[in-house]
Amino acid sequence: MSLKTQIEAQIKQAMLNKEKTRLTALRAIKSLILLAETEKGAKEELTEDAELKLLTKAAKQRKDSLEIYKEQGRDDLADVENAELVVIEEFLPKQLTEEEVKEEVQKVINQTGASGPQDMGKVMGAATKKLAGKADGKLISQFARQLLS
Repeated sequence: MSLKTQIEAQIKQAMLNKEKTRLTALRAIKSLILLAETEKGAKEELTEDAELKLLTKAAKQRKDSLEIYKEQGRDDLADVENAELVVIEEFLPKQLTEEEVKEEVQKVINQTGASGPQDMGKVMGAATKKLAGKADGKLISQFARQLLS
């Protein structure tokens, strides 16, 4: 079942259950999917990779907004962003722990034969592809830099 079909079914359920915040988050995801599908040069259906990228981007936006709202003491807006983030994360693959990310980055370093900071690009390319949707890019970069130094 495609992500779009899942979202549409969840939207109907949220309407029936009168879950306003969940409904808002689901509609935002559907909007992103529709925009991507109607984009110039886009195919009829989105690939799983494209769907994953959309969801990851939406989650990252919510996390960034959440941090900003908390810094500014806007708990009302932070709560909305957090609720939407929870809904988006339901459709993302399980996130790896920091320790698991560090292990995966170490495996990539071993596989690529990277030996120092000059190989950062090689490691990041392979690691971000391998951990797409499962770990944050900042975390991958942090561990790659740490392990290569």
